[in-house]
Amino acid sequence: MNYTTLDYRVAERILTLTLNRPEQMNAFTVEMANELEHAFRRASDDDSVGAIVVTGAGRAFCAGMDLSVPGNVFGLDEALQPSMDDMEERLDDPAIHAGVRDTGGRVTLAIYDCKKPVIAAINGAAVGIGATMTLAMDVRLASEKARIGFVFGRIGIVPEACSTWFLPRIVGMSQALEWYFSADILDPAEALRGGLVKAVVAPEELLNEAYKLAHKFVDNRSPVSVAFMRQMLYRNSAQTHPREAHKVESLAMFYTSIGDGKEGVKSFLEKRTPDYQGRASEMPPFYPWWEQDGV
Repeated sequence: MNYTTLDYRVAERILTLTLNRPEQMNAFTVEMANELEHAFRRASDDDSVGAIVVTGAGRAFCAGMDLSVPGNVFGLDEALQPSMDDMEERLDDPAIHAGVRDTGGRVTLAIYDCKKPVIAAINGAAVGIGATMTLAMDVRLASEKARIGFVFGRIGIVPEACSTWFLPRIVGMSQALEWYFSADILDPAEALRGGLVKAVVAPEELLNEAYKLAHKFVDNRSPVSVAFMRQMLYRNSAQTHPREAHKVESLAMFYTSIGDGKEGVKSFLEKRTPDYQGRASEMPPFYPWWEQDGV
């Protein structure tokens, strides 16, 4: 698929996914949302992709929603009067999908479901959805020129992109509330102090550092093991009892031990580089376990 708002390039098993509307500071649109959702689901099952680095073209990462579009700038159908019952029972109904569901949330749910590690390389302004979309990514690196803002309170709306689930888990409840209430623009040092980003690097080194990290995640690693670890940590950590994690870990250990685990043990004993044959596109039969549970 050719994208209008994105650049999708794979090299050395690393997908660089670039938000590509530089003249508009990569402002977010419904079209970009649809393309991002497609790109993450595509990459999840693309065995040529081991990890994903997300960045922005030009001087911004993403300056937030494009507020210049006519009508409802969030792409929502104001003729509807949706209820929580609609969200429970009709979430994938075309009218609800297109006219009610938060576009940023559809993107972050696609990231959440992804089998590949995702690294945000925040090269400039990341405001509103430009900030919240990164919360579903596994690691965030910031350029010294980055500016990050959860600015929803300034325009009378609420946080989106599932960020009320992600942000408190990353930085803690008090810090998340402070940033939402204040709607301040964070400089990289404040984002680092608050635990939002892993590191702040010089602009010219940002992508190199992201690629180094991506290769550390995927080189000589089993794609099946990596996919399991990503989903197990996100999903098991939200369970109410460790017994639920035990159930998933038991099945995942069983299937990896008779798959790539055999090669991993053998290569360790033989002191050589492993040659894993597992594919993330061909996961063991109980995956995805959360769909079988109706979650």
